[in-house]
Amino acid sequence: MNSPKVVVEGLCKVFGSNPKQALAMLAGGATKEDVFARTGQIVGVHNVSFEVQEGEIFVLMGLSGSGKSTLIRLINRLVEPTAGKVLIDGRDVAAVPRGELIAVRRKDMSMVFQSFALMPQRNVLSNAAFGLEVAGIGRKEREARAMTVLEQVGLAPFAHKLPSELSGGMQQRVGLARALAVNPSLMIMDEAFSALDPLKRKEMQNVLLELQREQQRTILFVSHDLEEAMRIGTRIAIMEGGRVVQIGTPQEIIKNPADDYVRAFFEGIDTSRYLTAGDLMQTDAVPLMHAPQIDASSVAATLNGSADYAFVLDGARRIRGFVCRDASGSASPQLNQIESIHRSTPLNDVVERVVASRAPLPVVEADGSYCGSVNKTNVLNVLSRHRGSHV
Repeated sequence: MNSPKVVVEGLCKVFGSNPKQALAMLAGGATKEDVFARTGQIVGVHNVSFEVQEGEIFVLMGLSGSGKSTLIRLINRLVEPTAGKVLIDGRDVAAVPRGELIAVRRKDMSMVFQSFALMPQRNVLSNAAFGLEVAGIGRKEREARAMTVLEQVGLAPFAHKLPSELSGGMQQRVGLARALAVNPSLMIMDEAFSALDPLKRKEMQNVLLELQREQQRTILFVSHDLEEAMRIGTRIAIMEGGRVVQIGTPQEIIKNPADDYVRAFFEGIDTSRYLTAGDLMQTDAVPLMHAPQIDASSVAATLNGSADYAFVLDGARRIRGFVCRDASGSASPQLNQIESIHRSTPLNDVVERVVASRAPLPVVEADGSYCGSVNKTNVLNVLSRHRGSHV
């Protein structure tokens, strides 16, 4: 990841006639409910700060009324902030003169909404090219660019159909294509898939993830669905009462929920599906040896005690193979080949590999260096811990 694409600092929004009074009350420890009861003013967002890195999908989630939709509208300034900053590529959107805002939105950000918001009288191609038309791009160029994006989302054969001739999932693909066609540096997706049935929803998540693998856009994605957030989010920010209560990767939030509100999101969800080899591994369960000093005596010394296996590493801590006891129980210097697992490998793939292997499996970093091991016992322990109440 590179420099932050979006920086939000101390962002607040109070709906009412005297926001300074509300901010003073909040600073004194009052809740949004206290402020409303005493002043009638509504706190939409209070003192929110976070950064979104270039190329990540940053998911904002929370229950209805938690402030996530207000926050997204503060970021693209459809709603005026009461206090705080929103920096996109270092430029404070909250301070941009209103006359320049339209140009910023056209060039720097695209929105995809829950309602598909397509123009019924225009065909798919014309809908996809609409943002480029508004930006003054000539017909030939805008249609060529829109067609390229329709191919990316699998809609090229439907370019000349009307929206009414498409399913809901396909209509949402058109909405996604329209947002992508302007080649935004930031995409904002507000509950974009929540109107779709579960199968179509998963299909659209797959389309988004596939596009993200190819294009590495920066995406702010609003959702109230934890499973969706865990599936697509690089990081997740969970909101309650206008505040951000926790930010982290899906794995960080599963392992260390900040409070009971965050914990409640996991009720009835099998969180083990979001674990990776890095969450399962142990760092010191298997002894290590360093090539080329592998002979019968060094192997015997390393396997002295209860160890049956030792991994052999080269000078860059990359796995060369493993040594073990032979059929008679004696330590053998013979080097056996073994395949490593990347630490980001999802649990289901880890289970398949571990079950098929008689030895523990080495876990490696992105650069191939050794970082730990997984075996059948690790996997069973983690599965029983995460699936206990869900099976």
